Amino acid sequence: MIKIFQYECKRLLWNKFFFGLSLILLFYGWQVLNNATILGVSHTAPFSPWSFGDYLSRMVPLLWMGVLFFLTFFTSGKARRTAALTDATPIQPQIYSLVRCAAALIGTTLLALLCVVEAAMFYIRYFNWYALGSLMFPAVITLVPPLVFALGSGWLLGNLRSWSLYPWMLVPFVLMTLPLPEAFELWNGSFFTEYPLTLGVLDPPFVLPVSTVMIQCVLFIIGVVLLTYKSNRSIKF
Repeated sequence: MIKIFQYECKRLLWNKFFFGLSLILLFYGWQVLNNATILGVSHTAPFSPWSFGDYLSRMVPLLWMGVLFFLTFFTSGKARRTAALTDATPIQPQIYSLVRCAAALIGTTLLALLCVVEAAMFYIRYFNWYALGSLMFPAVITLVPPLVFALGSGWLLGNLRSWSLYPWMLVPFVLMTLPLPEAFELWNGSFFTEYPLTLGVLDPPFVLPVSTVMIQCVLFIIGVVLLTYKSNRSIKF
């Protein structure tokens, strides 16, 4: 099983797509940091959790697309042609699916860490600021729920209809154009620019409404459940 996991990780990460996506993320992230984050959001410092969260929320749509592109490696025509070989192995299909999900999760984590490390280097270079621990919570609450949900929902959709992953990639871009309730504002990027203004102080401490935390937790749980969902359906093309 370890060899299969290593093979799937190599297939996902050691290819032109992964390196190309990494370069796109780094380029776009650097543009956001230099043109938006450096100014601070809602009267907060550029290195405040609010400005950092705004940077991450701008990166989520690209990360979401990257996650779903990872899954196309397992639902493409090539995957169909190799399905007969994998079905002949002594490993249960559910275990093999979890190994593939784990490989996709590793790839997703690396892309997310790439964005976080880029921001950390930006803060150190331009502001000589090293209190990076204060950014951990906004990173977790902003990145983990949507990316785990993207993995889980994408895995389910890809196993039902492989082509459905492509329209699903557009979801975060559509949400960015919609006026959402406060509890969902992390999903359209407006939370970090609007909520600090309601707290009545300049550069307020980082706090989240209970409703926002609950929504993020629910989406995370749904993503985990979908990832571990044992479906007897075969992949349809």
